[in-house]
Amino acid sequence: MKSYRKELWFNVPSRRAFINITPQVEACVRESGIKEGFVLVNAMHITASVFINDDEPGLHQDFERWLEHLAPHEPISQYRHNDTGEDNADAHLKRQVMGREVVVAITNGKLDFGPWEQIFYGEFDGRRPKRVLVKIIGE
Repeated sequence: MKSYRKELWFNVPSRRAFINITPQVEACVRESGIKEGFVLVNAMHITASVFINDDEPGLHQDFERWLEHLAPHEPISQYRHNDTGEDNADAHLKRQVMGREVVVAITNGKLDFGPWEQIFYGEFDGRRPKRVLVKIIGE
């Protein structure tokens, strides 16, 4: 069995964003040379997420609105975590809802997706460099 590891780095200029990282993950699969196996893609920061869904702008706006309703950023005083001087408690909660990682099968050297599926990086406390781990195992 072979393995491959790569870090993808992001520095989102805004507080929140959803970025389609499918092309970068597909490039990793090609670089790995693995034809049959699995790819793990996970956010290496506790205020960011990796998830699979449709690349449709209206849906992304719905996510943004829904997440802000569940865990509004302000007032920051509503969160005990922010008592430490932080202002990102909402980002931790948003990450918990959207998830840390995804695993996708690799079949014939390609990501084995269902219809419309794409991989996204969700940033909930941006404006600094953060990384995503891509780990591929297989033959």
